[in-house]
Amino acid sequence: MNQLSHFYKILTFFVFLLTLSSCEALKYKKTKAGEVPINADDRVAKNIEEGRGFRLFDNEKNKGGTFDFASSNELWRATLDTIDFMPLVSANYSGGIIITDWYNDGKSSGQSVKISVRFLTNEVRADALDIKVFTKNCETTIDCKVSENKGTLVTQLTKSILKKAAIYEKEYRAKNKKKYEYSKGGDRPKE
Repeated sequence: MNQLSHFYKILTFFVFLLTLSSCEALKYKKTKAGEVPINADDRVAKNIEEGRGFRLFDNEKNKGGTFDFASSNELWRATLDTIDFMPLVSANYSGGIIITDWYNDGKSSGQSVKISVRFLTNEVRADALDIKVFTKNCETTIDCKVSENKGTLVTQLTKSILKKAAIYEKEYRAKNKKKYEYSKGGDRPKE
């Protein structure tokens, strides 16, 4: 039994040694003098340039930061304004989806509507939205049939959302457009 235990120890040692020798992290690349910069900042820049490093915060590119809020997205705002009468189950801006709860206007008993809107892009265009409308018809509270409505309601919702989004986008551009006055003597704008 002692020999078997000794054999397993030796086998474990060789497996461990083989694992360590195959690790890329333990292999050192021989370099010539002058290939590696002396200054730490220069070494970091070289490693990043060669794809051997990463940065958590790139201070040179984004000094102020870029913030994208739901209120600044015209499609998102237009969608919420269009379906504001319906209760929402989920509105996930980062995931790009809005899902409503089942809605019944009170006039048609036993029939409810549920809408899901997926945003495929932030640009205001016809293929930016994937809208699905589901109808639930219930004869009793237990006996319900759910089906996807691919009729005119989807088209009407898409048109309504895109019209509102286009108006919001136009208002945003008009509000943020810089106004220049041109002087009579030259072609340089005054701010």
